[in-house]
Amino acid sequence: MNINSLPSGLSSITGGQSSTQSAQIKKDINKFNDLVQSVMSHETAQTLSSTQITESGKLNGDYTSGFSGLYTNPDDTNALPSGAAANSAFVVQNKTIDKTSRLYEKSMELESYFVKIMLNTMRSSLSSSGLTGEKSYAGGMYEDMLYDEFAVSMTKNAGFGLADQIYLQLA
Repeated sequence: MNINSLPSGLSSITGGQSSTQSAQIKKDINKFNDLVQSVMSHETAQTLSSTQITESGKLNGDYTSGFSGLYTNPDDTNALPSGAAANSAFVVQNKTIDKTSRLYEKSMELESYFVKIMLNTMRSSLSSSGLTGEKSYAGGMYEDMLYDEFAVSMTKNAGFGLADQIYLQLA
């Protein structure tokens, strides 16, 4: 479809307009035509499998933000333990942590899981405050997703040091 082959109802749009408005309408129609052509060309293109889209270790449809790519600074390869790990009696002096490694990423995920357990325990002590006093299934699901993200955010920012201890024990 091009601007010259518009249906009769659409061709009247440009009639009676100023030349700048008419040019803008033609530009918008051309943009739309380009969009339609790009969509049509993608329909015949090969599709991607879920293994090509998701990063390794994640499930398809995983909604949490995760920890991959969190530490990218070269100084993070020789970081000192922080939080509880810095004060632990089990930590050998002058032991460093490679925060860019996959082991540290998995240690952060485990710490996040423990923080989520803590948050769920705290959440269970709250009373529900709906109109009927009950939570819907969807409301409970989205609240659980929210607390998952709270756990990830707390793990990234609070500096508990549990991931550092896990890393030092496993490294």
